[in-house]
Order: sequence, then C-alpha cells, then structure tokens
Amino acid sequence: MARLAPARKAALSVFSKRRRRDGHARDLLRNSEAIAALDPRDRALASRLVLGATAAVGTLDACIDAYVNRPSSLEPRVRDALELATFEALYLETPGSALVSQGVELVRSVSPRAAGMANAVLRKVLERERPRVREARERVADAGSAVNAEDLALVAALPLWLVERVLSARGEAAAREFCLAELEPAPVFVATNRARHDEAEACELLEAAGLAPRPTWLAGSFLLDAPAGLATSGLVDAVDVVVADLAAQEVAQRAAARAGEHVLEVGQGRGTKSVLLQNEALLSGGFAQIEAVDAVPFKVEVATRRMELAGLAEHVQSHALDARLLAGSDLPSALAGTFDLVFVDAPCSGTGTMRRHPEIAWSLAESDITGTGSLSELQLEILSAAAARVARGGRLVYATCSVLPEENEQLVGAFLEGEAGQDFELEHLAEKNPYLQTLPERAGNDGHFCACLKRC
Repeated sequence: MARLAPARKAALSVFSKRRRRDGHARDLLRNSEAIAALDPRDRALASRLVLGATAAVGTLDACIDAYVNRPSSLEPRVRDALELATFEALYLETPGSALVSQGVELVRSVSPRAAGMANAVLRKVLERERPRVREARERVADAGSAVNAEDLALVAALPLWLVERVLSARGEAAAREFCLAELEPAPVFVATNRARHDEAEACELLEAAGLAPRPTWLAGSFLLDAPAGLATSGLVDAVDVVVADLAAQEVAQRAAARAGEHVLEVGQGRGTKSVLLQNEALLSGGFAQIEAVDAVPFKVEVATRRMELAGLAEHVQSHALDARLLAGSDLPSALAGTFDLVFVDAPCSGTGTMRRHPEIAWSLAESDITGTGSLSELQLEILSAAAARVARGGRLVYATCSVLPEENEQLVGAFLEGEAGQDFELEHLAEKNPYLQTLPERAGNDGHFCACLKRC
C-alpha cells in the first residue's frame, strides 16, 4: 500500500472544508495550518490541486460521473478526493502509475471501502480522458489548427456556454489565449503606495523580502518573479504596496485622478483602487479628495482601516451606501454635490479574473448576465445613478473585471442611449477604440474593461 503524499492529504483537507463551508479556496489555503506546515514544493502542489479542482469542478464531475455506476450515491468526501485526483489526471503531468496510486490512497483516507471503485474510475480517466484533453490542448495551442468551443471548454475546464460567449465576442485568437491561461497560475503584480514610498523605495523593500520584483511598463508597478513570500513579508498588510493586476492598474491610470480633484469612487471594496487612484493624483502633484461608497458595511470598515494604514485617511472617506441611491436627494452631505471624476468599479461576473477566483466559473449561470434581476441590469442602474453626481465638464469612468460585452461595451451603449446618459460622450482611449478591454494572458494581465465618458 502506497503512502499518501502530505501535499495531497493537506489539499483534501482544505478542499473538503471549502465545500462544507462554501468558502473561498484562496482564503482557506492562506489560513490552513496543514498547508503552512508543508515544504515549499509540496505547498505549491497542494495549492495547485485545490485551486485547479475548484476552478474545474463542473468538468471534473462530468468526467467522474461517466465512470461511476450511481453518481448520486457518492459520499461527498469521496467525490472531493476523486475531483482532486481527476484534476491531476487531466491537467497536470503526474505519471499515470503514481497518479492512480495516490488517488486511490486519497479516497481510501476518507472511505476505505471506496478504494476499489476509485482505482477503476481513475484508470479509465487516464486511459480515455487524459488523451482527449491533451489532444484538445494541442489543437488550441496551435493557431493553425481548427478549433471549436468544445475543445476550448475542455482545455479551460469552463462551462460551454461561457466559452461560446467569449469566442463569439472576442474572436478565436483571444479565446484560445483566454482558455490556455485559465488553469495556469496567475502572475502576481503589485503597485507602489505613493503616499508612503517612491518607486525606488518600494523596489528596495520588495527585493529585501526576496520577491524578485521586475518593473512593468506602468510607473511604480512590479511583477514578482518569486511571490511566495509576499503574504508573510508584511508589505501588503502595511500597505507599502497593494496587490493589483496590471490591467487593473491600467484602468486606474486611464481614470486619471488629478491633484486637488473631488472624486467619487463607487464600489470601493477593500480600497485597492482608492490607493491606485491616489497614486495617479500624486503623480500629478498632490492628493485628490476621494469620497468612496460601498453597499457592504463590513467592506467599508475594512477600507477605512486600510486607508489609515496607507496614510490616506485624510484624503479618502468611506461611506456605506447602495450606489443605486446616488441620484436621489437624501444623501449624506459629503455625497450630495457633484464631482470632477466619478469612478464606477461595477459589480460584475468576474469572468476576467477567474484564475484568481476559481469559484466563479461553475457558480455563474448564463441568466446571471442579462435579463431581469441580472448583473447587467444592476450595472446600468448603478452607472445611471452615479452619472447624476458628475459635474459639468467632469468625467465618468465605468470599469469591470469582465470579458463579456453585455457587461461592458454593450452596457455603456445602453447607458448612452438612455436618459441618464444624454449629456455624456465617450472619450477615445486609443486611436480607434474608445474602450480598454484586456483578456487573461498566460504570463500577463487579467481581463479588465474601462470606458471613460465626459459630461458635456
């Protein structure tokens, strides 16, 4: 009987806890004592298994169910173990004999009587499904080969409907890269907090922490070649730097907050974009004055504490408010006037950041995107309400981390056609395209969208 590797044992513990608590895989990994006790190589494997199996769960279940007599009768813990082993079989390069042996031991650790079934299932997965995934990946990676949505969905372990939308909206080349990137570890980018450090000082701090920073094309931004120690370095907790995808940093750059401007930030969250907006203002000579709103009081509390740590408490005020109320008259005095810049970081599907948030893909339904009660309906309500707070000659910036046009350019088009958008016109961000739209790249940024509008 083979000995179960510590990395897989720890991965199963976290993965099962995620299911029981309906929690977020990254948070559970970060706070797991079992994961922390592993050596760096095992910790990396365990994290890859947990995040990958979470992201691919729908594809994995379909594969498992094809080889189990009564799928509905599988104990949840046994299914957890099979999902981890099947992810490793389909998407990692573990040799077949080792994979079956470890997968069987993983199942045996939670249900000894299910070990025989696991052995049969995993052997069929290796024999029939692994070649199918490899062949699809070869076709997707070869730009000269014919490719279809089924190949793309299999390679990325994404729902077919979602891949079909990306393929239709963004084209074949972008869809290929999008799908090849989805199960790969996302690169880690950080931005300097200019309220505390200049670019050189931030680079020195990152180097001293052993994070191997590399400057990007954006000023004050770094790609970390050795990011494993970032969480324990203290640099994020102290807000010396903020973790932000490169495209998210570009969105803040396009918003172009300026020194002395009165800014309304809608959808503040934990305050990362607040720091990025202030960075742009400081590059122009001084702080902006930001009034930020978020609908979740807990997030407002977190953002308030974070602004204090960041050295921005005098220049960023956080408020708990449903942004759909911004067009009304019953507002706190700080929000009742007009602003030079209104920055709307809209709630969205998150389809541009799924490799960082692996729960998204299989919890998202096609009906969530458009129609009554959908994200696009909410986004239009928020954007229309926020537009009422833009001063004449002021700017309105709409941003998401989605790759779907229904939440992005189509949404902005609907706003401009509606009553609330009559006084606004698009500002062109590039020579021909008025929008910034990025898609996930294997060694690069995530998918983010930005549109800048001006009030006439």
